Formats: sequence, structure tokens, C-alpha cells
Amino acid sequence: MEFLVNIEINWPPDADPAEKERLFAAELLRGQELARQGYQRRLWRVPGRWANWALWEVKDATELHEKISSLPLYPWMDVTVHALAQHVNDPKLLGIVPEGEEE
Repeated sequence: MEFLVNIEINWPPDADPAEKERLFAAELLRGQELARQGYQRRLWRVPGRWANWALWEVKDATELHEKISSLPLYPWMDVTVHALAQHVNDPKLLGIVPEGEEE
């Protein structure tokens, strides 16, 4: 099952800088691990904000929650989840290749 997930980080401005550095390094490693395992399929930054959109592929919403809550920065995240379903007119499913692009 695919989910489009928006995450915004709300790091306290007065928090310990060393703890921030440690957690961010751990977040990077955990995020890459989830990507290698096939759960996080795509990731986009939101320009000008400490936020991202990601495409996740998991068996259900419970597994998605388990994966997101395993991220070290989870306690400082605002998370919005959108479940996705296939669309009958999806260009990829129809085999439509944009002009100028090869298959």
C-alpha cells in the first residue's frame, strides 16, 4: 500500500546543539535504512521549510506508523498521511511515455 506523507520538524530553538547533531546523524542513517529496505520510495524537500514529502510503500497504516515512529526525530515531527490508490488513468499504468523520453 502506498502513502504520501508530509513531515514537518519542530525542533525547539533552545535545545542542546550537540543533541541536535547526534539526532540528525541518526535520522539520516535510519532514513537511508528504511529506503534500502524499500519502505521509503521517494523523498522531496519543501523549499524554505524544515519539511518533506515522501512516498512510502508498506503493507498497511500500522506498519507505516511503526516505520515513521522509528525515526529518531519522531518526537519533534508533525506528520500528515494520505493513503493512495491506483487511478484507472495513471499514465504509468497505461504505458504512456512523455514525448522526448524513451522507455
